[in-house]
Amino acid sequence: MHFITHIRCVLFLHGFKQKDFKYSQKIKLEGKYSSLCFVVLYVVFSLSTDLLSRIDLDELMKKDEPPFNFPQTLEEFEYAFNEYGQLRHTKTGEPFVFNAREDLHRWNQKRYEALGEIITEYVYELLEKECNMTKAILPVDAEGDEPTSFIYLSPDALSNPSKLLVLIQGSGVVRAGQWARRLIINQDLNSGTQIPFIRRAMEEGFGVVVLNPNLNYLEVEKAPKSSPSHPPAEVSDEPAEKRERKDEQEGKKKREFYEKYRNPQKETETERIPIRENSSSEDHVLYVWDHFVSRAAAKNVFIMAHSYGGLSFVEMMNQREVQVKNRVCAVAFTDSAHNLWLQETTKGTQDWIFQYCSNWVSSPEPLDTPLDSMLPDCPKVSAGTERHELTSWTSFDSIFRFFAEALKAREDEEAEENSNPVTTRRSSFRNKHQDL
Repeated sequence: MHFITHIRCVLFLHGFKQKDFKYSQKIKLEGKYSSLCFVVLYVVFSLSTDLLSRIDLDELMKKDEPPFNFPQTLEEFEYAFNEYGQLRHTKTGEPFVFNAREDLHRWNQKRYEALGEIITEYVYELLEKECNMTKAILPVDAEGDEPTSFIYLSPDALSNPSKLLVLIQGSGVVRAGQWARRLIINQDLNSGTQIPFIRRAMEEGFGVVVLNPNLNYLEVEKAPKSSPSHPPAEVSDEPAEKRERKDEQEGKKKREFYEKYRNPQKETETERIPIRENSSSEDHVLYVWDHFVSRAAAKNVFIMAHSYGGLSFVEMMNQREVQVKNRVCAVAFTDSAHNLWLQETTKGTQDWIFQYCSNWVSSPEPLDTPLDSMLPDCPKVSAGTERHELTSWTSFDSIFRFFAEALKAREDEEAEENSNPVTTRRSSFRNKHQDL
């Protein structure tokens, strides 16, 4: 029985669960070969473990993985957007396939990212050619080779005297004009980009500002390191040969670690140079408010913020509370990541957000169904989808109705204020929106 216990321990150490040992119960110890069977099992498992330990899986992957040389254009990728804004293969008509090569997830991911960079440039082109928007470089006083970012402005963004819509996306790889790269590639342009919102806003007489909160740094190739001059050797009791052998072993370990885990294909090493006053989403939103939105002619500013964009807006309001209250007519969040408590908002900000903001969140409930909030916040309603990245698109019509109601309430109350100065500004907007 002690021998059986030992075998159980061996099997357990090799990853076998207790339930897997049921097969051992079928082996009767009555025969003269029973002990020999267990010895053979022990030897086999020991040898297999030793063999696996000698196989460098990272090296195998490195040898089998194709180089990261991907097409530079949609045409070279053999993909194009059809009349419905869907990405399709130009020869087969099939949607994009992520697993172009089986069992090569990292290579497939790199290929997907390469396509994503092309999509980013494609959306920029749509903003400029189809939406007639222009780039504004940030910082506005950038000089020389200083790293820069940019936003997009409609022709009347700063001059429209009535309405201005500001679009703030979430975090991640998405750039100006995008809600979700995955939707653009796997679904269509309407659901994944901000273009439908821009067009609708222009049709309804809004100026438009498209922010770019995730372009925070310039990535450049690292300069090759020159061999540093060796500092004077410290006094040590170790023999010189032993120290040299030790240094050589440590250097070899570092090189092997880098080669295996950091850079299996010897990709170009890069470093990030932050963009002045725009090195984070929060900094970017504040900068655009100070240099563009607050200086725009529009009497009524509307904000739409998705996911992390909502958090960035609240951070900006923490620093520009009075300006926001005076200029912003309404804010539409979609699955916003903000938290009024963790972001240490004032009581005045909390009251204002409850009164003039609404958050369309992912939920299985029908679109616009009111939802309970565990913490005091702006009203939450269902976006009609459980997919986070889709919440902006599914709430499209509801958001513009919300903006229209907010504007009407403001105009009605301003008219009432003119006739009765005692009236509180926009006091009935929240009630009207809740009724809607």
